[in-house]
Amino acid sequence: MLGFMFKQAQTTLTIHAQGRGFTNFTRELQSWVAAQGIQTGVVTLFVQHTSCSLIIQENADPDVLTDMETFMNDLVQDGHPDFLHRDEGDDDMSAHIRMALTNVSLNIPVIHGKAALGIWQAVYLYEHRYMPMRRQVLLHIVGE
Repeated sequence: MLGFMFKQAQTTLTIHAQGRGFTNFTRELQSWVAAQGIQTGVVTLFVQHTSCSLIIQENADPDVLTDMETFMNDLVQDGHPDFLHRDEGDDDMSAHIRMALTNVSLNIPVIHGKAALGIWQAVYLYEHRYMPMRRQVLLHIVGE
């Protein structure tokens, strides 16, 4: 027997995305992790949607996020004539493809009671639709 017990906790963060682009929610994540009292472990994030994603990206130079969106726009064309799924507009199918190319979940180590992000790293909800959206991100932490 190891002599210690793992603790775990879950919550849901609501992220208000202003439309296509990046919403930094690192502060909310770190605040919740710290409140759980877990010093060593892992936090898992999962977004419950098919037209947005989660990414860890640079938090210092906003040009990085602009360049990411420029690249994605070149890679996945809104309203591509071959797309059949257009139920919610020209950005509908392209949003699903963008999500498939990125991540819907992230795992981040917890060290000394904090999500162990690098100095230039932040956690973003990457919205792929043009309209403002309310997105749900599930958080689950396990550790001691």
